[in-house]
Amino acid sequence: MRRLVTSLLVVMILGFLLLIGLLVTRFPTMDASVSFDLPENIALPAGATAQNFTRGADWVAIVTTDNQILIFDATSGALRQTVEIE
Repeated sequence: MRRLVTSLLVVMILGFLLLIGLLVTRFPTMDASVSFDLPENIALPAGATAQNFTRGADWVAIVTTDNQILIFDATSGALRQTVEIE
């Protein structure tokens, strides 16, 4: 019984070390040159409150609490499109 417990402990420790090793080697290193080029400011319509945010190649989308998706140009910050969520 003691050998079983010891062998399970060794297997768990090795598995944990393998998991940590994979996390360290698979995730890219944090580099200061990586940036999210966002507009200086984005003007939401009157009464709109931002709930969520996402970024595409050349656009920025903000989901508001009144069930709208506002899509802005990533460079200028100009509103491109409004999508109503039903």
